[in-house]
Amino acid sequence: MNINPVAFSIFGLDVMWYGLLIALGVLLALFFSNKLAESENLYKGVVSDLGIYAILLGVLGARLYYVAFNLDYYSQHPSEILAIRNGGLAIYGGIITGCIVIFVFSKIKKIKFLKLLDTLAPSVALAQGIGRWGNFINQEAYGRETNLPWAIEVNGVFVHPTFLYESIIDICIFLFLYFYMYKKKKFDGQISALYMIFYGIGRFFVEGLRTDSLYLGMFRISQLVSIGFIIIGLGIILTQRNKSK
Repeated sequence: MNINPVAFSIFGLDVMWYGLLIALGVLLALFFSNKLAESENLYKGVVSDLGIYAILLGVLGARLYYVAFNLDYYSQHPSEILAIRNGGLAIYGGIITGCIVIFVFSKIKKIKFLKLLDTLAPSVALAQGIGRWGNFINQEAYGRETNLPWAIEVNGVFVHPTFLYESIIDICIFLFLYFYMYKKKKFDGQISALYMIFYGIGRFFVEGLRTDSLYLGMFRISQLVSIGFIIIGLGIILTQRNKSK
């Protein structure tokens, strides 16, 4: 099924479904993160204050990450570097940049970094799950050819709907962390560490099915970063659990 990537036009400017879905994901992430920030007794408006910087710089980081590993193309088409409405945001670039912004923000506001990160991690997964449907509309981030009954048709070929796989994984991570694990949280960093582990595992396998992966030599970059996320998540759990004891 082909959907027009343009949702509507205003004064001759096309508004893309990709951007609208990202905006929806961000708004929901802010809403749910605010709820968790209240439960952590953080000051009112902390998520909104942080969101201004994290969202803008996160999108920039996601784009720069994508462009950096596609330099051969963008060096020949420099005018497209900022054309994010057409897709081309690497989520790992956004997450890494966002973590840096959160760390700096937490130091300035004198808030525990891992405590603040915990309030944001579940909602980031939700935003990712919603944003992946923009990939479906743009007919990007799909997998290799398959004859499975849930395959989607792209350019006359039936392929794995990897956008759907990751969307399901992301939304399940959100539901599990937000509605179940947060009530059982025992130490700062536990929720964000679990997000890193679950998302890292899920993305590692989904990335293996994709046909548009960014590569570093013979290795898929997202798979390498996924392994790094899993290791960092396990490290946080081990160190923070020992501290809490």
